[in-house]
Amino acid sequence: MTASPCTPRVARDSLRLYLVVGGLDEAPLLRLVHDAVRAGVRCVQLREKELSTREFVARARRLRGLLREHGVPLMINDRLDVALAAGADGVHVGQDDLEVADLRRHMPQAIIGLSVGTLDELDRGLRQDVDYLSPSPLFATRNKPDAGAPLGLDGLRAMRARCTLPLVPIGGIDAGNAESVFEAGADGIAVLGAIAHARDPGAAAAALAAAARRDGDAGMPASPR
Repeated sequence: MTASPCTPRVARDSLRLYLVVGGLDEAPLLRLVHDAVRAGVRCVQLREKELSTREFVARARRLRGLLREHGVPLMINDRLDVALAAGADGVHVGQDDLEVADLRRHMPQAIIGLSVGTLDELDRGLRQDVDYLSPSPLFATRNKPDAGAPLGLDGLRAMRARCTLPLVPIGGIDAGNAESVFEAGADGIAVLGAIAHARDPGAAAAALAAAARRDGDAGMPASPR
């Protein structure tokens, strides 16, 4: 088994329910995140593909302020410059984004996550200074049409068998399959549409948080809703 050279800078508990959000106007986005965090979301990643850099930084700063009231880390998707300017807690990158070593040089104490779609990518990720790996996509998803073939639960189990770092899969996860994802070895679940596209995002987050608690996370508090 390949071991990571680093000591993770984030508790596994903080990765238990991980929300990826973006592409909304600011007021609805902040309201959605507020409701989701109250319901049990433990980490939030801001992913913005259409905003200017200045707008992205401003939004990240406002979101950071909201999340710090609740002790929830803010991750930025892809953009080191935005993460630095906004004072975010970390950065999440894919296989074609900035190298982890470059991220770590500029943000030595930050949380860094890396998406992996194959066992070879997993093995390369384990040789880098990352804090968690995100198997992607786990199931088929409409939120990222350029994603590769779904890994499925068997693919997740194979990754779990050779990895001790936290695994936080993403792609097609919802309240109906979340328990099976934890049973297959996930330390947490990352979701976008299951919360952001729900009629009641807070209720959707609460259902996912309940699935995480049923998996045996005794330290995960019940939703205050």
